[in-house]
Amino acid sequence: MSKVTVLGSLNVDTILQIPRLPQPGETLAMTDKRNAGGGKGANQAISAARSGAKTSFIGKIGDDENGRMMLSFLKDAGINTDQVTVSGKGTGQAFILLQESGENSIIIFGGANQEIKAQDIENAKNTIESSDFIVTQFETPIEQATKAFKLAKEAGVVTVLNPAPAHKDVDSALFENVDLITPNETEAEILTEIKVVDEITAHEAAARLQELGAKNVIITLGGHGAYYKTATEEKLVKAFKVNAVDTTAAGDTFLGALVSRLKKDFSNLEEAIIYASKASSLAVQKVGAIPSIPTEKQVLAALENDKA
Repeated sequence: MSKVTVLGSLNVDTILQIPRLPQPGETLAMTDKRNAGGGKGANQAISAARSGAKTSFIGKIGDDENGRMMLSFLKDAGINTDQVTVSGKGTGQAFILLQESGENSIIIFGGANQEIKAQDIENAKNTIESSDFIVTQFETPIEQATKAFKLAKEAGVVTVLNPAPAHKDVDSALFENVDLITPNETEAEILTEIKVVDEITAHEAAARLQELGAKNVIITLGGHGAYYKTATEEKLVKAFKVNAVDTTAAGDTFLGALVSRLKKDFSNLEEAIIYASKASSLAVQKVGAIPSIPTEKQVLAALENDKA
């Protein structure tokens, strides 16, 4: 069983279901509205935990009902929340515009997520050092991600960066401690200035990310699959074809499932990507972030069903 620590965001999602995005100046009626647990950090941690990883979380919530709800989501998934602390700011929120096509646009209020300090990372040092993998994103302060990754590398922990939402200028001090980076095609373009439209451009973007310091790369390409590049091999792993109804937690489900299966030496990378792709394909067939994330049993059953 992999031991995974996630340093990340905890958000309550407000999902606004709409036919399409409104034009400037247009008023558009919603078809439905609901709340659900989310945040890239929470999604990834719950995905890892539901796929069998022993998971811990480093993050912050507000002293409010949303914070208590997010804490209960983590605990219900069996996640260690000893390093989840309370901030004076409100719990993070995300407002998701979910179109009938299944595509979404997201507006984020960082709130307590932006209050993670260096002392929080120091307090979590033992948790980080006892992990196999540490995962983080860009919904919490990059400075603290850099500190956490430095501690992790000194202890031989594998570092996984999900650069979302992407920033053009990322400190080289972070990149030099990244074992695996997992952007989608849009994030890869922002980081590398290479527009990813096919396998050739995916190779170019992945090579550029390695030049920046990341040792291994997976670029997720939505319905086209996932392209990976290590020091010795590269390949496009095709996606499972499904009818998506909500892509909100697709990438997060993929990443959490991936690290639950991945070996520290990356020797089973393609196998882990296939498992993660199947988990993601199940998630997009349901509405909501946390509610849509499948369990290990569900993913394995779906993979077995494919063989039948």
